Amino acid sequence: MHDYSDYVANILKAIAQPTRMKIIDFLRDGEKCVCEIFPAIDQEQSNTSRHLNYMKNHGVLACRKDGVKIYYAVKHPEVFKIAELAEHIHEQETIQRSRPLRKR
Repeated sequence: MHDYSDYVANILKAIAQPTRMKIIDFLRDGEKCVCEIFPAIDQEQSNTSRHLNYMKNHGVLACRKDGVKIYYAVKHPEVFKIAELAEHIHEQETIQRSRPLRKR
């Protein structure tokens, strides 16, 4: 049985990948069809579908089928906050690392 830490780590792993981050960013405006997602992130459909399913299986995305089309949306808006926090950390680290070292 998985404990709480494993569950949280799996959620973070489900978004902590460049292609998945592109998908999440693309879904900021709402639900999109797979046929819209893969060209927007410049990936093959099969690769995109694999990432979409991975995130769906880990509770990050929701999906629905309409005829032959499958639509995905971010299931929890907090996912966007996680991405924004990671971007903020990256910006802060870039600023700190670009400062010249001071002599003591």
